[in-house]
Amino acid sequence: MNSERIFEAFPAPSYRGAQEQALRDIRDAFAAGNDVVLVRAPTGSGKSLLARAVAGCARRAEEGDPSDATGAYYTTPQVSQLDDVAADDLLADLNVIRGKSNYTCILPDERDTPVNQAPCVRERGYDCSVKHRCPYFSDRAIASNREIAAMTLAYFMQTAGSEVFRKRDVVVVDEAHGLAEWAEMYATIQLGPRTVPFWDDLRVPAVDSIERAVRYAESLAGTCERRKDDLLAQDSLSPGEVRERDRLQELIGELEWFVSDFRDPESPTTWLVDQSEPRSGDGGDADDGDDPQGGPLTIKPMNPEKYLQHTVWDRGNKFALLSATILNKDAFCRQVGLTPENVALVDVEHTFPVENRPLYDVTQGKMTYEERDETTPKIARTIVRLMQRHSDEKGLIHAHSYSIQERLADLLDDFGVGDRVRTHDRDGRDAALEAWKASDDPDVFLSVKMEEALDLKGDLCRWQVLCKAPFLNTGDSRVAHRLEEGQWAWYYRTTLRTVIQACGRVVRAPDDYGATYLADSSLLDCFERARTDMPDWFEAQVDRMERPELPAFEPRAALSDAPNSGSRTNTRATGGGSSGTDSGGQQNSSGSSRSRRSSRSSPLADVWDTDG
Repeated sequence: MNSERIFEAFPAPSYRGAQEQALRDIRDAFAAGNDVVLVRAPTGSGKSLLARAVAGCARRAEEGDPSDATGAYYTTPQVSQLDDVAADDLLADLNVIRGKSNYTCILPDERDTPVNQAPCVRERGYDCSVKHRCPYFSDRAIASNREIAAMTLAYFMQTAGSEVFRKRDVVVVDEAHGLAEWAEMYATIQLGPRTVPFWDDLRVPAVDSIERAVRYAESLAGTCERRKDDLLAQDSLSPGEVRERDRLQELIGELEWFVSDFRDPESPTTWLVDQSEPRSGDGGDADDGDDPQGGPLTIKPMNPEKYLQHTVWDRGNKFALLSATILNKDAFCRQVGLTPENVALVDVEHTFPVENRPLYDVTQGKMTYEERDETTPKIARTIVRLMQRHSDEKGLIHAHSYSIQERLADLLDDFGVGDRVRTHDRDGRDAALEAWKASDDPDVFLSVKMEEALDLKGDLCRWQVLCKAPFLNTGDSRVAHRLEEGQWAWYYRTTLRTVIQACGRVVRAPDDYGATYLADSSLLDCFERARTDMPDWFEAQVDRMERPELPAFEPRAALSDAPNSGSRTNTRATGGGSSGTDSGGQQNSSGSSRSRRSSRSSPLADVWDTDG
């Protein structure tokens, strides 16, 4: 790696904000001998351009021996982030490759067939006459032979050990804050009707220990091998059989990895197993004797350092990990299997004026499972009043879960403002999001899990509401295990990270502006508990937070065609006053102060939530 090349590798014609200083600091960090550099760059600071500059420092083919690793990988966990890279003219030399299912066959009779189900994978010995023009193999060949290959983190991890995508000199991971969680997700094994093609033929034992899960995994891997071999023996497969063959191969790899890792005495991975109740009538071959029968299984890794070593750290010589929310360097390094002493941290200054990104306290109570029924109607009334305040501006509501989304949608409809509200379901979320963004109407989008990788610059969105503190689900065995070990700092830090990511959705440039309203009082508690992990620039937002003066509840005024609906408070202002009103329009006794729950009370009582 030649870090001195970082300035000439920067793709933009000029610098903005703190980019030039960031490049200087990154260069110096690599020049000091660090193999890994964390770049903590706030939203809107141009992380992709910084990433391109780092990738451009990779050793070139003519600069080393034939056996030396050359070139760079750019990878990100977010598909939308990769889409943005592919559409950016400044990043045109990042050669994007996606999984086969994202490409369609170009044969005349196969135009609607994904490449992963095309004749070349259905028929043994098929000689494709147009393989040289196949969009997938063409993109793969280009990406594998050019200096910078760009792909999702999922594809990057899946190609570990590939002869096509070998080790490179530099690996850049954008949006790297969730690297440990993504690794845990990718390494998790789901065994059930949707993931095991012949699930109904199996007799699944009741698994009461991880050792029992290992024995069952070995047995299931053998069954998968036999079924896969039966499919491979056929001359031609249907699309469904192709999917089954590929899933079996994937499942065999997952099961073998689990067994191997568990039996490795030096592996740092802790494995957990969850099992659902069997469905009524489940049967199948009795290959487990008289053992009690169990239901679907989820086998989960914790601290998957070994998995990351194989899929990420073995793939490059030098690494740049970029994110706005790597909040605690030492904790992050421990999670992903890095030694903090060997990792440098570069902080990029936030250049967006703090007054353009205000936080407002409109809390109405806690949104824990036990208190949600009482708090949700109050939040719905508050949303109506915010719609009045922003009658001609688009808004985004972070509902956190589909159950909260549905309840809020019903309440807003009951209040008579449903015509200005859009929602989405699990299958149509992307289409609904794009339709809302494309509309010129000041509609409000009730969203679920859209705190990250969403660029709502300018008038695409001027205000947003966080309806619930995005705590991790304490019903998840991994979360519960960590909390049993007292890892509360990790728990609140993870929540704070998601909140900071959400706040960055609506302010994307120094001259952009957008307001974020906090409706769940548990968010204030999270800020108190995780304050030591706050970046300075976000702490400044929290310190400026106040309780705004909202208009009295009048749903008719929330509709954009209502008389006088154009009057509003500019979100760049300080809020128009510090007095607060509750959901019914009465004066709130808290006024401008932010009430905080004592940190001496039980933290679990405030966050316990199995709704997801």
